[in-house]
Amino acid sequence: MGGFFSDTFLTALLFGAVTAAIPLLLAGLGEQMSEKAGVLNIGIEGMMITGAYIGFVGAYYSGSFWIGFIAGAAGGMAVATLMALLCVRFGLNQIVIGIALTLGLEGLTALLHHFQFSRSYPRLPAAEVTPIPLLSDIPVLGPALFRHHLIVYLAVAMVGVMIWVYKRTQFGLNLQAAGDKPAALDVAGIDVIRTRTVAVLFTGGMAGIGGAYLANVGAGLFIPFITNGAGFLGIVLAMLARGRPVWVLVGALIFGGCLSMTTAAQVAGIRIPTDVIQMLPFLAVMAMLVLFGRRAGLPAALGIPYERGAR
Repeated sequence: MGGFFSDTFLTALLFGAVTAAIPLLLAGLGEQMSEKAGVLNIGIEGMMITGAYIGFVGAYYSGSFWIGFIAGAAGGMAVATLMALLCVRFGLNQIVIGIALTLGLEGLTALLHHFQFSRSYPRLPAAEVTPIPLLSDIPVLGPALFRHHLIVYLAVAMVGVMIWVYKRTQFGLNLQAAGDKPAALDVAGIDVIRTRTVAVLFTGGMAGIGGAYLANVGAGLFIPFITNGAGFLGIVLAMLARGRPVWVLVGALIFGGCLSMTTAAQVAGIRIPTDVIQMLPFLAVMAMLVLFGRRAGLPAALGIPYERGAR
C-alpha cells in the first residue's frame, strides 16, 4: 500500500486529475450558464464531440494548438446555434433535441473520421507546457499542478470571470431572471429569447474548447466517441454546483481524480483491477447525487420554452 503515498503516484494522480478535469470544467461552466438562463442543454455531449473532431482537424492541418481550440469553439457554437434555433426560438423539447443532436453528431464525427483518416489514428506532437515560475519547482505539487498548457490556466481563470459576470453585471442578472422569472424579464423590456440564445452559444463554445482540449492535449489524437460521457458529467456538475462556478471546479477535480486513477496506478506500478478503477467516476457521481442532489437549486423555468409576450 506504500505505493499509494509515493511521489510518483501522487504526482501522476494530481497531474492526471487536472488534465481530465479541464474538459469537465469547461463543459460544466458552459452548462451552468445555459441552466441559469432556463435552457437544459442535453446536447452538450454532441457539442463536445464536434469540438473534439473539428479542433483536432484544425490543429493537425495547421500545426497550431490555438487554431485547434478556435476551431473547436466554432464547431461547438455551430451545434449550439442549431440547439438555440430549435429549442429557444421554436420552443421544441430540449431533452429530445439534445439527445438527438448528441446521437447524430457522435455518428457523424465517427463517419467523417473514417472517411478522412480511414483506419489510421494520426497523433499530434506533445502540447507545449507553460511552467509557472517558482511554483513549478515545488516537489510533487509543482510538476502536477503548475506545468500545463496555457489553456489550463485560462480555464481555471474562467471560474473567477464567471463569478464576476453572475454577481457584478447586468447580463448576469438577466440570466438569472431568464431562468427564474422570464415573464418579468420580458416585462422589463429585455429580450428573453436573445438572452437564452447567448447563453446556449456560450455553452457551445466552452464545450467545443473542452472537446478540443480532450483530443489535442489530453489524448493527442481523435478517436470516435472520445468524450465518453464527459458532457453529461458537465451537466451533473452544473446542477450540483447550485449556480456557483467554484463548485464546478471542485467537482471537476474530484471526477478528474477518479478518471486519472488508472494511469496513476500504472505509472506507480500498483496493481488494481481496471474494472474497479473505471467504476470510480460513476460511483462518485452517484455519491454526489445522493449527498447533494436534493439541495441542488435549479431555476424555476429550467427546460420550459418561453413564448415572447406570454404571461
